[in-house]
Amino acid sequence: MSTSDESPRIIKLREARSTNSSLREWLQLERLPEGSVLLTDCQTAGRGQVGNVWEAEPGKNLTFSVVLYPTCILANEQFLISQIAALSVKQTLEAYTTDIRVKWPNDIYWKDKKICGMLIENDLAGRTIYDSIIGIGLNINQQLFRSDAPNPVSLTQITGETYDLEEVLDRFLSCFYDNYLLLLQEQQEEIRQAYDAALYRREGFHPYQDETGRFEARIHHIEPDGHLVLQLPDGSLRSYAFKEVAVVH
Repeated sequence: MSTSDESPRIIKLREARSTNSSLREWLQLERLPEGSVLLTDCQTAGRGQVGNVWEAEPGKNLTFSVVLYPTCILANEQFLISQIAALSVKQTLEAYTTDIRVKWPNDIYWKDKKICGMLIENDLAGRTIYDSIIGIGLNINQQLFRSDAPNPVSLTQITGETYDLEEVLDRFLSCFYDNYLLLLQEQQEEIRQAYDAALYRREGFHPYQDETGRFEARIHHIEPDGHLVLQLPDGSLRSYAFKEVAVVH
């Protein structure tokens, strides 16, 4: 997958505070081949969007980060990285279960429960992306969640089965590399359409909450820069950046 002659590397750590932070520190020492992965059995301080913490029982789930060097992607189109990551997790999980959706911007849901979260950190160089670190926490074999997270679920809770973590990771990386190749081949519209079709609560009106209070709306579209555009029953539109609006469950 790598754009150089080197194959992606898999770096396994027994423990890490955050795979994104550990991968960032590794990259300061050497430039890894594109598509390389750093994963850990035990993530002690996994980070989510805007300071959220990700719970993962050691040895039960997939907690890892991938590095890309998407220098051909414009900074104002960096949401495409989020879209291919979300679609890749969805495609991976669909090999094992149904009812998998993408909750904007990049959480992965089974029905009304969260099975995967991610944190994507892009470094910009002028008008393009210099590098991108995609951190993913995917609940696989965990049977009990103890944190105050409102709605976690794991694949084993859904199906009653236990899974080989390495096999699931390999499946994800295959999907991810294929989707990244689509991006490099300038198939942005195909990616955006697939993402739109995969959205959680894509059809109909649902309750949302913003700084002004609760309201009903439906998803109208997603802007190329990642803004969510909602349509109210009166036909008016509202545009939101990350964390400016929340789905009400």
